[in-house]
Amino acid sequence: AVVTAFFSASRAGDFAALLRLLDPDVTVRADAAAAPTGRPMAVHGADTVVRYAAAYATIAGDAQPALVGGMVGAVVPSATRPFAVMTFTVVDDRITGIEIQADPGHVRELDVALLT
Repeated sequence: AVVTAFFSASRAGDFAALLRLLDPDVTVRADAAAAPTGRPMAVHGADTVVRYAAAYATIAGDAQPALVGGMVGAVVPSATRPFAVMTFTVVDDRITGIEIQADPGHVRELDVALLT
């Protein structure tokens, strides 16, 4: 429910709702293929994560809920394969961590089951 609410708030641009869903010390990690810099990156803190969420709002619109290696997550599809896979760590109904992977070789190896 928390991850679904995260994507709903992202799609709607409801940054106040995003802040309520994120732990104040949330960390988002992205591999080099997913990061805008082309290098692995980490973003810390709810306020900073919300600013990055604004940049990724259009991608969030295409995300589909999934189990990724048994973890709650989402898949951002492309025409022929997943473009990116996200996993979420949720503690006490707040998101404490998000991992974003887009390296095609790594994404292919992940155990992903779309939730419908």
